[in-house]
Amino acid sequence: MSAQPQQAGYGFSKRIDVPYKEAVEKTRAALQTEGFGVLCEIDIKEKLKDKLGVDFRNYVILGACNPPLAYETLQREINIGLLLPCNVIVYENDGRTVVSAVDAAKMLSVVGNPELEATAKQVNEKLRRVIDSL
Repeated sequence: MSAQPQQAGYGFSKRIDVPYKEAVEKTRAALQTEGFGVLCEIDIKEKLKDKLGVDFRNYVILGACNPPLAYETLQREINIGLLLPCNVIVYENDGRTVVSAVDAAKMLSVVGNPELEATAKQVNEKLRRVIDSL
């Protein structure tokens, strides 16, 4: 049984008719266009195979960071590193590929610092453009 992608209340997604590997590369390029670098990449399929010996669908977590916006946020809230980087995921589902990005405004709202709202809005605008461009 395959889990269906849900429009999570903490992110936004798009299904695309592109093979998984191509979708990962397109996502990386779209992130770069919006000023994000990928700081880390976690291949969930590989990790679950190595650690648990189980087979899982192609699934990658891209830890994306926009340095100017990250710096701005760190100036206002030094412990914000607990919530960085912004995760973008790419995975296979029923023959299609799904790309999702975290909702930065929702994520940063847990901090309770109104000074972060404008930056979170900028991050979300960029991440939405990434998803919409795919």
